Amino acid sequence: MKLKDLLIGVENFKIKGNSELEIENIESNSKKVKQNFLFVAIKGYDFDGHQFISEAIQNGATAVMLDINEDLKSIKLPKDITVILTDNTRKALAKLACNFYDNPSRKFKLIGVTGTKGKTTTTYMIKSILEKAGYKVGLIGTIANYIGDDKISDSNRTTPESLELQKMFYLMAKAKVDFVVMEVSSQSLKLHRVDYTYFDMAIFTNFSKDHISLKEHADMNDYFNSKLKLFQMCPTGFVNADDLKSERLIYESKNCDIKTYSLDNSSNLIAKDITITNSSVDFKVKIGQKNERIKVNIPGRYTVYNSLAAISIALSLGIDSEKIKEGLLEIVIPGRNELVPNDKDLTIMIDYAHTAESLENLLESIKAYTTGRVICVFGCGGDRDRTKRPEMGEVAGRLATISIITTDNPRTEKPEAIIEDIEKGIKKTKGSYKIIVDRRKAIEEAIKMATKKDIVVLAGKGHETYQEINGVKNDFDERKIVQEILKNQK
Repeated sequence: MKLKDLLIGVENFKIKGNSELEIENIESNSKKVKQNFLFVAIKGYDFDGHQFISEAIQNGATAVMLDINEDLKSIKLPKDITVILTDNTRKALAKLACNFYDNPSRKFKLIGVTGTKGKTTTTYMIKSILEKAGYKVGLIGTIANYIGDDKISDSNRTTPESLELQKMFYLMAKAKVDFVVMEVSSQSLKLHRVDYTYFDMAIFTNFSKDHISLKEHADMNDYFNSKLKLFQMCPTGFVNADDLKSERLIYESKNCDIKTYSLDNSSNLIAKDITITNSSVDFKVKIGQKNERIKVNIPGRYTVYNSLAAISIALSLGIDSEKIKEGLLEIVIPGRNELVPNDKDLTIMIDYAHTAESLENLLESIKAYTTGRVICVFGCGGDRDRTKRPEMGEVAGRLATISIITTDNPRTEKPEAIIEDIEKGIKKTKGSYKIIVDRRKAIEEAIKMATKKDIVVLAGKGHETYQEINGVKNDFDERKIVQEILKNQK
């Protein structure tokens, strides 16, 4: 594609050089650049792409895009290199990617799901319902990326960078999907990863404290405003009316036709007569003129909210109640209330709960149906919001019978320092706890002390099959670890 065609719609840029260049591909990682590539320099939290321009040119880049405030003299660019200057290279990259892949998001119906919690579960529910209705569906999110049942790739982040995202959309359009359902993180909205993408529908699940750190959001207002962007770029939305931020979101999304769902407040779709057991929820909801009973094999009140979000999408598309019921009944989501099968008759649950609120929801729902003790193994991620650590400790101390504080993904922090922060919260309670830094040993201890009446909750890792320590992702699949521990028990 000619460079001038790639640049159509890019805002506020200046070009010095040959706009007729044939560009083979675009890259923001200098190591992946090849002959006749356009290299886009991005300033990240850990690295500044402008420092790798020379490497990109050595690898074959014939054009480079830089921040307009960069000092070109200090970079010493060769004279035959075409240079594009712009005031926001991240935003420009999103437009370049859309142009390069021929705006693939307009070739299917795209449904975006945002919110602090429930994104993954809701996307899987929507996918299941749509497939029961006979549609071919793509999915992009925290666990993995799919076209139908075929996994394209595992996920490194909730929402991919713009180049990777548009390439996925291209592959999905090529595979002739009817719908793509994707998780849209606040970070992706803030960092322009989904700019120029066309969303047909959006869902707002809920809003609570999370992702406040130097590398994420400065404060809760920044966090909320990032999520709000999705509804300012989308014609149709569905919002949880029980959430405290719903009114503000609806008010500030004037060009989005928004409908609501709820359990408590008045809304367009209300769940009633709710029953929650140790393995499922069921509830009534009005579909057309009939009250239909819906059953989902995932326990917890939050499952009802996620189901209502998925049902709202389905009803807007005219999908009949039987397909909705089938899709929700058969749903299975890795790392969300996931029970590990074993021949010891022990109840061992893996869940992604990694905030105080999500851990509280999980433990409260478990306590409601567990006859024995709740043994909770958890930690907190490093290089993330430190304030949530004592909050999680306090929740575990208050709700779990026994807590084992351990390591999550420490990243570049010392596990002991993270645990010390958690311990400050748990000390405010009368909860019983142990500290075992090694997560495998912590899991082993929890299983060792468990009886058939107890439930062991492994919180925080969920679907993840790794543990990130000092920038290295080490193999750590809790399903396999549990099975190995049980096998070695006498």
